[in-house]
Amino acid sequence: MTTRQLIKDPLNLIIIGVAGQGNVLISQLVGNALVSEGYLVTFGQTYGSNQRGGSVMNYVRVSREFQCSPLIPSGGADVILGMEPLDALRMLIQFGNPDVVTIVNPRPIGVAGRPIDYPDLDVLLDTIRGLSAKTWVVNATDEAQKLGDPILANMILAGSLVGSGVLPLDETSMAPVIRERFPADFESNMAAFRKGIELYQVLN
Repeated sequence: MTTRQLIKDPLNLIIIGVAGQGNVLISQLVGNALVSEGYLVTFGQTYGSNQRGGSVMNYVRVSREFQCSPLIPSGGADVILGMEPLDALRMLIQFGNPDVVTIVNPRPIGVAGRPIDYPDLDVLLDTIRGLSAKTWVVNATDEAQKLGDPILANMILAGSLVGSGVLPLDETSMAPVIRERFPADFESNMAAFRKGIELYQVLN
């Protein structure tokens, strides 16, 4: 069992990404690990679109003392994990506050209904930094491609999220849920998870 504690109770985490990126998977893995550690976890989800390519918002609310309602109120996020930068900014505008922590994958993804002219990435990331107490830009997609499979970006981001210390989890508490979810591909997914921890450590 990890010795880490909640940095805030309840703790409100938003994981936002384009459908198919694996943000639901991250939410499930983190939620299951937290439950195993004795926390009360509420999971909520909203969709920007019901088809692949639309944004999916996952809300994970964690408490040691009580069960939370499923949705996070406006301005109430403690941590935002953005698997795509424009989505991360949208969540910051709606749910951010002066103390929010943001972890973002800087790889843009064009989706249906978005402008053809994607915002300048440097300006976008600077805006995200300006709206966050702390921002970690994790090049998860690039690193996943180096590992041989771009789909592993989700596990790299999960590793950076856990490695940041914003959740009362560590590698030991996450390994069993990753093994249960990926019994045949545990080693590759665990390697990606560890890479995420490593990338966070490089940023600090």
